[in-house]
Amino acid sequence: MAGNADQMPELLLASASPRRRELLTQLGVQFTVVPANIDESILPGELPESYVRRMAAGKAEAGRRSAGGRPALGADTAVIIDDRILGKPRDRADALDMLELLAGRTHQVISGVAVADGTQVLERLSTTKVSFGPISAAEREAYWATGEPRDKAGAYAIQGYGAVFVRHINGSYTGVVGLPLYETAELLRCIGLNPGSGPADS
Repeated sequence: MAGNADQMPELLLASASPRRRELLTQLGVQFTVVPANIDESILPGELPESYVRRMAAGKAEAGRRSAGGRPALGADTAVIIDDRILGKPRDRADALDMLELLAGRTHQVISGVAVADGTQVLERLSTTKVSFGPISAAEREAYWATGEPRDKAGAYAIQGYGAVFVRHINGSYTGVVGLPLYETAELLRCIGLNPGSGPADS
């Protein structure tokens, strides 16, 4: 696909996440949001990296098929600790348990991004280490009360109130938010898009 502005393919963002929309807007590419609903169940014995890759690719393909076959970008983010994948909390108790598990420790955040254009599915992974300070029971309860942990992997948002728990990060900040921009830009160049060429019209 050609990379000039006149022939640039319209990109689909296969995600309803406002955070991913905001991040993709930073790259200055044109895109349309088409949420992709797929089964996000973890397969028996599935490794975290494999799970995140499968989810990102599955969302990209679902988005492409649902909107006339145009190129689609999918992404997925998982929080990993003790070889356990922490997705979005089921409820208050699950969120408090996740925060207690992460408190005072270092965990990994793996973000996968994939682009499907009908002829191929290209993928990239971003892995970041995030270290939390201690979190008291009262702080966990207060954080849950903000509403922020409800739809976040690992029950926290580094771009929101959850940032107060973060002592150190080693890797991609945008990957922890949900869309690693360096890897995303690499993939977009592969399908003829030119990140940074101008503001997105979404």
